[in-house]
Amino acid sequence: MAKKTNNKAGKDKGKGGAGGTIALNKRARHEYHLEERFEAGLALQGWELKSIRAGRANIGESYAVIRHGEMFLFGAQITPLISASTHVVAEERRTRKLLLHRREIDTLIGRVERDGYTLIPTALYWKGNKVKAELALAKGKQQHDKRAASKERDWNREKQRVMRQHNRDA
Repeated sequence: MAKKTNNKAGKDKGKGGAGGTIALNKRARHEYHLEERFEAGLALQGWELKSIRAGRANIGESYAVIRHGEMFLFGAQITPLISASTHVVAEERRTRKLLLHRREIDTLIGRVERDGYTLIPTALYWKGNKVKAELALAKGKQQHDKRAASKERDWNREKQRVMRQHNRDA
């Protein structure tokens, strides 16, 4: 006997926002050497979700910390809407819990405490109707590293410009 299939494949498309990136931490690539990346869920309140849908999230100065075997996001700014509920005190920069599997948290504890890494959120994005944070294990760059990266970027641009000019003339 043939299996019955559910023809409601497109039902979930309208839920949960635009389906893309909410906020990026562009400074992270400049300030840190980014290595391994992890995906974490966020424990949010209702007003925060409405604000995120309205595009009022910023993770530019945020970082993640492990306390008592749990992970928390510090410094992320979610500006409340004017129409937010008046009976709830809305803190823009409150500490938010990050949701990961125990195995991932244990791995991160080892890397952060023993190897001296920092956990930096690089992006907030929608996955279905859930908000996810992309975390990266990072080591801080020294000033000379930043200068070298800038010189290399400028040199690559110059090479591309010369090659384009050469190809046009040929």
